[in-house]
Amino acid sequence: MLTLGIAGGTGSGKSTVVEQILNELPAGEVSILSQDSYYKQNDHLNYDQRCEINFDHPAAIDFELLKEHLTELKKGKSIEQPVYSFETHNRLTDTLITHPKKVVIIEGILIFTEKSLRDLFDIKVYVHADSDERLIRRLKRDMKERGRDLNEVLDRYQNTLKPMHEEFIEPTKSYAYIIIPNDRYNTVAIDIVRTVINDRLIRSNA
Repeated sequence: MLTLGIAGGTGSGKSTVVEQILNELPAGEVSILSQDSYYKQNDHLNYDQRCEINFDHPAAIDFELLKEHLTELKKGKSIEQPVYSFETHNRLTDTLITHPKKVVIIEGILIFTEKSLRDLFDIKVYVHADSDERLIRRLKRDMKERGRDLNEVLDRYQNTLKPMHEEFIEPTKSYAYIIIPNDRYNTVAIDIVRTVINDRLIRSNA
């Protein structure tokens, strides 16, 4: 099994890169773990309290469960991946059965901040986009998909997202083997990732 970590700031285009990589690999050979599924369960907090959580701080992530699940997949075992709601700011009772595959992609803004998790990745990719592009994408996504209003998104960006990006996310770029400079269809970068994946898979099967 090959593990591929894809990190980068919010709205940098990580999901687009994941889709591009999936298009370059045989169908049915890839499983995906999203960091967003591993925000901590917050049943002990009411809705207003959950709204105050800093979701861009590493403390918001259940890294222990994420590491446990990735380790189980490496052992050839299926896992029940949590399902998180950004409307209620809490986990749902539903889970997503995820099976071990030849390639496991783990994507999220903070996945490189935890060394013990980072060490489980065979390949590390960082997706970079400038702050204006990331803000525009975050506005569109949070208002359309997560039911947030404009003022809430702008306030969270200025007071939380931007300082957290500078403190925790941007510095992890140094851990990446490959840096993709934006989320445009970068055929060269994606081809390099595909070549590296295929080379690792060939060597692991040798």
